Amino acid sequence: MAASYNGSNITTNHTNQFVQPPWRIALWSVAYSFVLAVAVFGNLIVIWIILAHKRMRTVTNYFLLNLAFSDASMAAFNTSINFIYAAHGEWYFGKAYCKFHNFFPVTSVFASIYSMTAIAVDRYMAIIHPLKPRLSAKVTTGVIVCIWSLAIVLAFPLCYFSTTQTKRTIPQRTICYVAWPNMKDDSFMYHIIVTVLVYVLPLVVMGITYTIVGLTLWGGEIPGDSSDNYHGQLRAKRKVVKMMIVVVVTFALCWLPYHVYFIATGLNKLLSKWKYIQQVYLSIMWLAMSSTMYNPIIYCCLNSRFRAGFKQAFRWCPFIKVSSYDELELRSTRLTQTRQSSMYTLTRMDNTMVVVYDPAEGDGSAIGGTGRKHSLPGRKRSYVTSRHTEIAACSDTAMKTQNGSAPSAQPEEFP
Repeated sequence: MAASYNGSNITTNHTNQFVQPPWRIALWSVAYSFVLAVAVFGNLIVIWIILAHKRMRTVTNYFLLNLAFSDASMAAFNTSINFIYAAHGEWYFGKAYCKFHNFFPVTSVFASIYSMTAIAVDRYMAIIHPLKPRLSAKVTTGVIVCIWSLAIVLAFPLCYFSTTQTKRTIPQRTICYVAWPNMKDDSFMYHIIVTVLVYVLPLVVMGITYTIVGLTLWGGEIPGDSSDNYHGQLRAKRKVVKMMIVVVVTFALCWLPYHVYFIATGLNKLLSKWKYIQQVYLSIMWLAMSSTMYNPIIYCCLNSRFRAGFKQAFRWCPFIKVSSYDELELRSTRLTQTRQSSMYTLTRMDNTMVVVYDPAEGDGSAIGGTGRKHSLPGRKRSYVTSRHTEIAACSDTAMKTQNGSAPSAQPEEFP
């Protein structure tokens, strides 16, 4: 995403006057390498936790999986390349990768933020309208496919117009940029469109949904319901919403300076020739790229199941201890589980028929001296006893079982 807009700045600096001393290049290399390592490995572990544990395969976690994939991909394919190009002002990677380099970051950022938006809408429906049907795995997959399809459509102009050009300067160098038909206005207008679609609009939607959800969860309690299950349910929902709010706020803060920078340089072209603009740009780009590494840290700190998954992934470290509680966190829910990970409790009733025979009718071995046996006497009295077993389950609304039959709806597991 950076190179697609920075290309116009680089084309004006034919002599590559922003040459940095080796020590500064080394410091920036360490900073960008740290982002690359943490983002790639952290998001790959998140993907493993969700795919390898059946209990983690929920609607919310499928969107988190898509978010982790897009962040890991952008970190792997663009972070180091962005740094090399911004630090040296020369493109070393050919025309084909120039097109991909400008195309993929917009696609990835679009997929990331709209995955967060989908989670916000899903949480809104689950908490504000709990009686309405939840998204199935098939529908969730369809939403993810639509997100990536729209992202490809939005980023396609960058791929189509991207090209490389060798400048006959001293020293000679090659640049990668987007050759818009109208270089003066098209680049700025496209960035405004991208800013609105991949930053302003989804943040407004998430701001509205999480505000309503927050007022519902923290604004008061449901009258007449003071059970332990209700309070456990409320705490679980609050934790999920709190985690996602932190994720969204982190994303917004990381990308805000980036969008402000390109709007400012688009309005005032002279800013691109300022003496310290390269250091400002490297700082802003590092902050934007670092957004790909924070989510795994947030999940680990604010969610017990992801924390248990990270402990399992790093159990080879001598200072990481995996407890039995951590192992239980990622197991599939069983009937014998005592820890409730849910918002309500299902009660299973086992009916037992006790048949009492009337002694006046005889023992039923023979009737009338004929030797003909009957399986039951003619008169009997029946009593029904009941045995209740509590089963921990997850959902946004309490469902009751009747006559020993389990509910047909698929219970919800919180991530």
